[in-house]
Amino acid sequence: MLSKPKASYTSATSTTPLIGQTIGDNFEATVARWGDREALVDCATHRRWTYNELDVEVDELALGLMEVGVQAGDRVGIWAPNCAEWVIVQYATAKMGAILVNVNPAYRSHELAYVVKQSGMRLLFSATQHKTSNYRQMIEETRSQLPDLEQVVYIGEDSWRELAERGGRADHVLLEERMAELSFDDPINIQYTSGTTGFPKGATLSHHNILNNGYFVGELINYTEKDRICLPVPFYHCFGMVMGNLAATSHGACMVIPAPSFDATATLQAVAEERCTSLYGVPTMFIAELRLPDFESYDLSTLRTGIMAGSPCPVEVMKKVVTRMHMAEVAICYGMTETSPVSTMTSPDDDLVRRTETVGRTMPHLESKIVDPVSGLVVPRGTPGELCTRGYSVMLGYWDEPEKTAEVIDEAGWMHTGDLAVMDDEGYVNISGRIKDMVIRGGENVYPREVEEFLYGHPDIADVQVIGVPDEKLGEELMAWVVLKPGAEPLTAEALRSYCEGKLAHYKIPRYVHCVDGFPMTVTGKVRKVEMREQAVEMLGLQAAAATRNA
Repeated sequence: MLSKPKASYTSATSTTPLIGQTIGDNFEATVARWGDREALVDCATHRRWTYNELDVEVDELALGLMEVGVQAGDRVGIWAPNCAEWVIVQYATAKMGAILVNVNPAYRSHELAYVVKQSGMRLLFSATQHKTSNYRQMIEETRSQLPDLEQVVYIGEDSWRELAERGGRADHVLLEERMAELSFDDPINIQYTSGTTGFPKGATLSHHNILNNGYFVGELINYTEKDRICLPVPFYHCFGMVMGNLAATSHGACMVIPAPSFDATATLQAVAEERCTSLYGVPTMFIAELRLPDFESYDLSTLRTGIMAGSPCPVEVMKKVVTRMHMAEVAICYGMTETSPVSTMTSPDDDLVRRTETVGRTMPHLESKIVDPVSGLVVPRGTPGELCTRGYSVMLGYWDEPEKTAEVIDEAGWMHTGDLAVMDDEGYVNISGRIKDMVIRGGENVYPREVEEFLYGHPDIADVQVIGVPDEKLGEELMAWVVLKPGAEPLTAEALRSYCEGKLAHYKIPRYVHCVDGFPMTVTGKVRKVEMREQAVEMLGLQAAAATRNA
């Protein structure tokens, strides 16, 4: 009888138990243990806090919210770039039980109005402005449409100071009583996922979801109270507030904010001046840092680890991060907002091949499986399919949208990611793309990630994204959007074809090439391939092909 092939399923155990605390209780335990250690540095404003000092400001704001009538379970929003106040709001709302609603700093007035209404937000913390965003003006434009929004508190202005001062005069026992009434399974955070179509959905996460995910991310890269984590990634997303802030505070480490939004120079300055041991970023951030003309002038010798995540990590970029940035223990994390976010992660013990060519193995206390997208059955190891995850990290659901929740979380509790993946014999996972990104060219399935990885080897290419564009004959054709290295000559389709011929199957060679300075991105660093496709249709005159309906 033939033996059955090993199934693409893993269940990751751990000798370290899950944390059965609320975020507030866990934060207070850290304060009690590491109160005199530095907790937070805001480089842009030259401010810094020890854990004891941060705890005082967190408590004042938590009590201030209670004093103006905010109840446990009420929704409180924050609309701002990275700053110390963002962190204070995160922990203040967690302590007093309000559900923090993260508002994307790139949103405009109509998007703000949608999330305020959809979440039922009562109070909003907001910056006044950042870059081209005049937050105050947009709030005033939409305020008449938002009858449930009772109060707006502007960071750095009188309304912020008055709320904190009011909390400072309140009886601290009130906060202790509120905290005692909270459960770690309560919802504590809503993050709106930027869907490619329709309105964003509010992934609703509990204390248990995000505290444990942040904690185990920190555990797997060996964080202690001596670590200093440079965070150029946005707090409004899980990368910043969970993998960054909660990983730090659950280990007594220090959070370092290099700038309100990503700036390559400010990031490397922060690492050097604050002696950071860990640095986070999406691949495009690391690429920008490595390309700085004065890169070699920054002392990055204190770095040992960090995280690259958010979108597929080019192998060549990862190797440069390990060698040129001293990040020998850097990890790749994979996940999504709906899973708090990390589902798989590499380990410092993994060899360079594993840490550059996979997204690691299943996180402790979680399960992973890869299924046939049509039948739903688990596929054998080495066979591509849809990655699904199950365990403590799976969100409570989309806020007030049970039907949409049921579309992604099945009856057995599995979160269906929509990502194509392959699991090898040792349980390492490789992400080959989105099911929706897969290009079907003349009946051949093409995974853009595979083509992108090959093109990263081209001597003139610094960064590349491959998309499918409409084609009347073949259904779809491949197009490469290319960021060239400084001084490189413009790359033609003919030159790229010549480079690829004999190395890639003919149907994987891009027909079109477009040289750009950068790609359309979300604020979290994800490339917006849908927008690129729309632009390509106009640019190449493919409207007729785009209008062709296929079965």
